[in-house]
Amino acid sequence: MKRITLLFALFLLISCNQKNKISVDTIITDATIYTINNTFDKASAMAINEGKIVAIGTNREIAKNYKSKNTIEAKGKFIYPGLIDAHCHFYSYGLSLQEVDLRGTKSMKEIIARIKTFQKEKNPEFIVGNGWDQNDWDVNQYPTKADLDAEFPNIPVVLNRVDGHAIIVNSKALKLAGITKDTKAIGGQIEIANGEPTGILVDNPMELVFKIIPKPTRKIQIAALLDAEKVMFDYGLTTVNDAGLDPDIIHLMDSLQKAKLMKLNVYAMVTANQKNIDLYQKKGIYKTDNLNVRSFKMYGDGALGSRGACMHKPYSDKPGQYGALLAPVTELKSVARQIATSNFQLNTHAIGDSANTVILKIYGEVLAGTKDRRWKIEHAQVLREQDFDYFKFGIIPSVQPTHATSDMYWAGERLGKERLKNAYAYKKLLQKAGMVALGTDFPVEEVNPMLTFHAAFARKDSKNYPNGGFQMENALTRAETLRGMTIWAAYSNFEEKEKGSLEVGKWADFVMYDQDLMKMEENKIVKMKPANTYLKGGKVK
Repeated sequence: MKRITLLFALFLLISCNQKNKISVDTIITDATIYTINNTFDKASAMAINEGKIVAIGTNREIAKNYKSKNTIEAKGKFIYPGLIDAHCHFYSYGLSLQEVDLRGTKSMKEIIARIKTFQKEKNPEFIVGNGWDQNDWDVNQYPTKADLDAEFPNIPVVLNRVDGHAIIVNSKALKLAGITKDTKAIGGQIEIANGEPTGILVDNPMELVFKIIPKPTRKIQIAALLDAEKVMFDYGLTTVNDAGLDPDIIHLMDSLQKAKLMKLNVYAMVTANQKNIDLYQKKGIYKTDNLNVRSFKMYGDGALGSRGACMHKPYSDKPGQYGALLAPVTELKSVARQIATSNFQLNTHAIGDSANTVILKIYGEVLAGTKDRRWKIEHAQVLREQDFDYFKFGIIPSVQPTHATSDMYWAGERLGKERLKNAYAYKKLLQKAGMVALGTDFPVEEVNPMLTFHAAFARKDSKNYPNGGFQMENALTRAETLRGMTIWAAYSNFEEKEKGSLEVGKWADFVMYDQDLMKMEENKIVKMKPANTYLKGGKVK
């Protein structure tokens, strides 16, 4: 009888304790949680309600105060804040999934083979492909239209270089675009040989070709966004900064998110043309739980791989060529001044040392006397020694570590030994700016954020080359890298109060791995994929 009484009393005690506990949607237990808070604390459990973290601490602390019908035992897995890609082309990547994938090709012959396979499957009336890189070929020179003309004489072909700053087109496309040897090229190049265009166009003249490409239908646009979203979740990305969008696509994203068809968080940079500036300065900043439209994207110059990056001195491997600004300095300054009078952020593509000098000076001039503007330099790839100091004044470098490990094979030829020292200088930028926002620039590089993580601290590519790492004086630590992919990226988006770390009151965006990124063998990191991805407390992978 006494035993029954004790059991009943125990039951009443447990029931009473359960009644006093707060009910939440989800509880995560038995994990190693990297909070990425100010002191880089770890926890083992957290409680989530209505998409946000309501408590985080030990298993015992959470069990004592919270209850849920959905308790997930992590079984020792490692949890990090949802990863943020601070610079990518999400929509363009989605479109590329609907076109010919040329990444990894080693020759023009292989490109043609892929086009023919695509042609048989899709039977398109206009062929568009993406991702070739002549630097990966045995003969690393630009291709010409001759090979394309021989195989595709009657259908226009437009193939985008991996960096998005050069294209190779066939004669059919040139004719439709009205491009001849006499066509003027301002802010770029139409390559001419033997008195006629070779089919290579660099930077601004590419727009002449883009105008003749049939616009994707709404069906294709939606497929592009949703197909790309699946890839993001598969890699643990919960927020992407799409660097350069038109209002129509931003509106489509918003519509899909409101209809619950698209969940991914997007920080949208509006393409900084006059029409868009006028539109959004009138509309003002637009923010929802999934979409943040508060920045413009401006282009300073081209890319290093296509020798379009604007340099103070000629390219070491092509005397007389300096690259080019994509607009006159007066025009760049005018755009910056307009945006400086609003609450919008300006994020400018600057790769060459001359382009960086121009843009940093403009920033310094138009932002004088203002506070907390968080304007970014996208890429900040090659700088003069004296220009690093600009980053001490609140300008944020948004960089892509895999650019260093992709370009290291040939960057020295382009830049020469001295200029190379101040290229891909992520540690030096961090020391000046106090933070770096990290991204990939996909589809220029691969989507996989583990390649970013590995390249940032090991300074090696996916093949673990080179031994000892590339310019290790500019390697980040693992902790700095993780911050750059989470809280610093969130800060650069004015979103540090809602994401980027796992703390009470923030969205429960997190990614779960079987191994610890902070301690595991570096040569295994590039093959890591998350076990699960959660967005606002819901499992999306």
